[in-house]
Amino acid sequence: MFDKLFIFEMANNHSGDVQQGLRIIREISQVAKQYPFNFAFKFQYRDLKTFIHPDYQGRQDIKYVKRFSETALTEEDFLRLKKEIASQGLLSVCTPFDEASVDKIVDHKYDALKIASCSFTDWPLLEKIVQTNLPLIASTATASLAEIDQVVAFFEHRGKKLCLMHCVGEYPTQRANLQLSQIDLLQKRYPEIAIGFSTHEEPDNIDAIKIAIAKGARVFERHVALESDKYPINKYSSTPAQIEQWLKAAQDAFGMCGAADKRSDVTEKERADLRGLKRGVFAKIDLEKGAKLAKDNVFFAIPCQAGQLVANELSKYAEYILEKDLKTGQPLMMKELQHRNLRAKVLDIIKELKGMIIKSHLALPNRIDLELSHHYGIEKYEEWGAAILNCINREYCKKLIILLPGQKHPVHHHVKKEETFQVLFGDMLVKVDGQEKNLKAGDMLTVERNMPHSFVSTNGCVFEEISTTHYKNDSFYEDEKVVANKERKTEMTFWSDWLVKEVC
Repeated sequence: MFDKLFIFEMANNHSGDVQQGLRIIREISQVAKQYPFNFAFKFQYRDLKTFIHPDYQGRQDIKYVKRFSETALTEEDFLRLKKEIASQGLLSVCTPFDEASVDKIVDHKYDALKIASCSFTDWPLLEKIVQTNLPLIASTATASLAEIDQVVAFFEHRGKKLCLMHCVGEYPTQRANLQLSQIDLLQKRYPEIAIGFSTHEEPDNIDAIKIAIAKGARVFERHVALESDKYPINKYSSTPAQIEQWLKAAQDAFGMCGAADKRSDVTEKERADLRGLKRGVFAKIDLEKGAKLAKDNVFFAIPCQAGQLVANELSKYAEYILEKDLKTGQPLMMKELQHRNLRAKVLDIIKELKGMIIKSHLALPNRIDLELSHHYGIEKYEEWGAAILNCINREYCKKLIILLPGQKHPVHHHVKKEETFQVLFGDMLVKVDGQEKNLKAGDMLTVERNMPHSFVSTNGCVFEEISTTHYKNDSFYEDEKVVANKERKTEMTFWSDWLVKEVC
């Protein structure tokens, strides 16, 4: 119900004349039917016998006593107007100003109940309203945040469906006083509640509805009336012609704002226009069939051809292999390339590492450099490999290394670096110079220079490596297959907030 709902507030603009009320409903409805929104008419109920103090009944010198008395309709009149609303296919909403009127709204089977700003913290009335099963719409003019918090909690604790309306109770509201950013405030503070805008600005102002829509309001209320020699129109009520301009502006605003709950669709023209600005990938040197694309054998330039690989499609996770020979300067066409995207595999690995980090209670800085070592290819990472978190590398070096359950690290040695391992979590079997050592949490082991070593963990392990300066070309592997794998590292940044949110 609270999705693009436009409420036409009749208030006292029927002037106590049921025929005038019928004309307003019919003429406004004809305008509304041209637009793809939900629509409702709203009345106001007051039990004048109790709403006005007995000593002030019939007084002509008190503004609201005079107005409400002169424009009063009978119950039969209201039911006739409500029947006309239903015949036009619109919803019906009503505002009660006293407890007796709440009962009448329920008896008359309105679709929703509106709480006026003046009644926002009228607790005796709210206690009566909360007993109904109707959807509730509440205007917030002059209410403090503490009062709004209290009213929201009151209805939420009782399981009531509520829409909050930003409203300024100034009739009419000057442009400088519209305070439309209050819509932002209400949305941030009450993200589970629909937020709307109850308007009292001058009828020709169509800017406010556009701004309100852009800020996320989805329910709108505006006073409506008809020009007549008999009944004047106040300065904040709109004629059918003005309502048409208001709704047209709203439709225009929704169209310009587009989708808010998902990424917007891309038009073919947008895709084509942007592709013309993207750099195509070209052979930097003569390339033979089977060559893997790398930074040193391609270059990027415009214009690119239809079907050509573009720079945007290259990343450290994307692997492209030529299926034909290419000469220097020729474009790389997608149909002539084998493509493999390793991103999904890397994300799977990150999720496994997250589990180990959380389980081990390992404390990490906000960001830290991460290396995934995959000695026999990333496809075999869970069998052979390690995750290395590089903390610092000066005259001294510190790394945090994570082994997944069953993961092995092949035999290697260092010429320049001496290192000491301390297990922080889990278990690790280290083979050093032919001797096996089982390590558990707290155990330490020093590996001297030129000493061949390897390690494996049965249940998973996190260990700290403290060493002298680390040099990139100081790891010498026993297996020539590892030595031949020039792409056995994937380097990236690990962010601490990955531990509490989805990694994508």
